Amino acid sequence: MATLEDPIDIGGVTVPNRLYRAPLLECAGNGPDAVDVLIDDLEPAAASGVGLICQGATVVRGEGGCAAPGMTRVRDPEFVSRLSRLTDRIRDHGSRIFVQLEHGGLRSMETWHAEYRAENPALEQLAVSRPPWQLRALDRLGLLSFDPHVLRTDEVYELAADFGRAASRCVEAGYDGVHLAGANMGIIQQFLSPFYNRREDEFGGGPEARLEFLALVHDEIRERAGDIPLVTKVPAEIAAPPWPIVDRRLSLEDGIEICRRLERIGYDAVVPVTASVVWDMSIVRGAYPDRAWENEAMRAGYDAAFGGPARRRLVAAANWVQSLQYDFESGWNEPFCRRVREAVSIPVLAEGGIRERETMDRLLGGSSDRGTGSTRGATSSGRGDSTDRAVTSQSEPPACDMVGMARPFYAEPKLGARLLEPDSPAARVLCESCNNCTVPQVTGAPGICRTPSVLRDRGELERAGAYEQD
Repeated sequence: MATLEDPIDIGGVTVPNRLYRAPLLECAGNGPDAVDVLIDDLEPAAASGVGLICQGATVVRGEGGCAAPGMTRVRDPEFVSRLSRLTDRIRDHGSRIFVQLEHGGLRSMETWHAEYRAENPALEQLAVSRPPWQLRALDRLGLLSFDPHVLRTDEVYELAADFGRAASRCVEAGYDGVHLAGANMGIIQQFLSPFYNRREDEFGGGPEARLEFLALVHDEIRERAGDIPLVTKVPAEIAAPPWPIVDRRLSLEDGIEICRRLERIGYDAVVPVTASVVWDMSIVRGAYPDRAWENEAMRAGYDAAFGGPARRRLVAAANWVQSLQYDFESGWNEPFCRRVREAVSIPVLAEGGIRERETMDRLLGGSSDRGTGSTRGATSSGRGDSTDRAVTSQSEPPACDMVGMARPFYAEPKLGARLLEPDSPAARVLCESCNNCTVPQVTGAPGICRTPSVLRDRGELERAGAYEQD
């Protein structure tokens, strides 16, 4: 059985431990200080000992496709080459860094961000198919604005090639691997999902055809970037509204089967996540972010994003309803991850509501008694199913092979120092899952913790030396 401190192999790359910083929105953009912003955001996690750093959603095209303001693009080779400063700094600490590649499709700002849409009237909304009737109804009500360009077959091939070209440039800049944004309503989920994908060419129809885009992206990345670690999120749309509101979705069994097929295609690891068919709080479960919505200084930014005060209040009300529907649940992706790990032999990465070291130990299948057993090295398969570890207590098989967190790193940039200290008592993160860090990002504000109680507790830990390392 594994512990958090054990190394693991992903696609031939050894990660020094099994804790990873899940992809977050860094809001670095592509300006002259973009690389410095990324270093400021990502290096503290590496310095605190986190084994794998996943740079957040990074857009593969030079225009369009951004799901939120401030996303970094990796289209310009000259800009990407400067990112070697970031990758060098991460590896100087012994960590590995993967880049998450994305295109937002119908979730992009050209669909939902009013000011951005007005400033870029010629920018096309890219769609896998004609939007489903549910989204067209929201368009007629004036809540969203859809005028999509449905990708032709040749354009699907070109989009996959853009993923390959982006991966090639990133590998040249020193990234250790690629993490695809296969969920959160990005273009990849839209290809996978029967809710969105009604195509009649080789990229639509049955489950295997809907997976063909991810197979093509795999081939493009392998051809252009070589045999690098390739990881993707895999959605199960079980958090979607019930029938008849949503009549087609990816079931849990569908998600498991996608993971099986991805292993056969040649993917090196998967990140199973439960999701909805739209962008909602099913992926950021927790409290209603009242502090964020009541911040008067941000109201102008919200109005610009959503199209005025009335729509701002409507979105805030929907946010409140979703906070009741998707209340925080510890390790909410665990059942999905556990089923996938039984079905595949590649590493399974778990994230979503993981907040305690004890939970991490349990998900990895190790003893909750952190003083027993000996450390075990990575096996050639990356799964680490060796039997040379003497575990004195084990309640159930592992649910995953790595554990990751996202929002807690906004609250504690050097969180790894507390979680990876083997002689410390079981640690719990400070993050309260209040979501006051996420809502302001629609205005382009940086992803930082804004909750006074959390910031106060972090200050006390800093003064006590909790984030210091030898």
